[in-house]
Amino acid sequence: MKKHLLLALFSGALGLLMINCNPKTDQRTMTESVQVQPKGTITVTTFGKLPDGTSIPQYTLTNNQGMTMKVIGYGGIITSLTAPDKNGKLEDVVLGYDSLEGYVAKSPYFGAIVGRYGNRIGKGKFTLDGKTYTLAQNNNGNSLHGGPAGFDKRVWTIEAYPVDNGTAIKLTYLSKDMEEGFPGNLQAEVIYHLTDKNELKISYKATTDKKTIVNLTQHTYFNLSGNTKTDILQHELMLNADKFVPVDKTLIPTGELKDVSGTPFDFKTPTAIGARIDKDDAQLKAGGGYDHCWVLNGPDDSLKLAGTLHDPATGRVMSVHTTEPGVQFYSGNFLDGSITGKFNTIYNKRYGLCLETEHFPDSPNQKNFPSVVLNPGEVYQTQTVYTFSVK
Repeated sequence: MKKHLLLALFSGALGLLMINCNPKTDQRTMTESVQVQPKGTITVTTFGKLPDGTSIPQYTLTNNQGMTMKVIGYGGIITSLTAPDKNGKLEDVVLGYDSLEGYVAKSPYFGAIVGRYGNRIGKGKFTLDGKTYTLAQNNNGNSLHGGPAGFDKRVWTIEAYPVDNGTAIKLTYLSKDMEEGFPGNLQAEVIYHLTDKNELKISYKATTDKKTIVNLTQHTYFNLSGNTKTDILQHELMLNADKFVPVDKTLIPTGELKDVSGTPFDFKTPTAIGARIDKDDAQLKAGGGYDHCWVLNGPDDSLKLAGTLHDPATGRVMSVHTTEPGVQFYSGNFLDGSITGKFNTIYNKRYGLCLETEHFPDSPNQKNFPSVVLNPGEVYQTQTVYTFSVK
């Protein structure tokens, strides 16, 4: 589980102003600008307050290309991310809400940091050193995304983070021993770095004082049409994977790693997402579409290509590189029209997709899957890079 990376600290003497923004005490109502790099800025505003009165900041990062990303302290949620189309027009390419109330009331993990365990754990149970730990069963009898009050619903501390190009912020959160049933005090750190090359670099780091499991990921829903104009069925997807992880009817892995050849799960060459999504296939029926993990080609721990996503209408391209062994492709099957998001858009079925880089689902209960165990004295580190371009 020890993956190399984490961004190097910028050593130049820029005289940067660092804001340690603790959402529980921050009462800013006025916009505050922080010059992080001569060609990039971070601004801080108040996004809203939780029912208990906790003030939640929103950080807006801008690179020297004009690309922007907005992040709030609640759940570490990416509320907005703009990217240029083939004509240079910047538009928002992620789903979400305009207000904090939407994220608190009803959100299928829009833009959130997911932990302690991204994806599913069968029957909400796992065993470490002979001791069985029981988690909340919040998804068809299984544990999903860290439980009902996972990292997506926690308040993260945010501060500006020095980098040598673009802008960045560091988010930290201490998950206490037995929070949501997971052992150990887990100190988690996530860095969002918007580079001047239109890359979003996400670096994860965690340590524990007791043997535990950890599998962090990011749950942004992407739609490259810009400002959510259509569903994602015409997006073309390529996944750098020869195998995927079949699941049972509750979406828990069977333990098999299956060759994608000759199946609707073969995305080795760019293919429209809608081309085979409704085929009569047992795996597609189990997920209501694509909600599966692909086994990425390339050595573990290395930053390797996971896949590319292309919207032919706008020319936008998003490539994904990661140090993780898998990527969960979720085609927004459970969006059902009950959510009205940004731009007054009703999020119908398949109006967004997720590419969640991670270890495989139910790894604690699957002996043949890569380990997700973290021991005291070890450092969990992974990185994922989303790069935006056009063609």
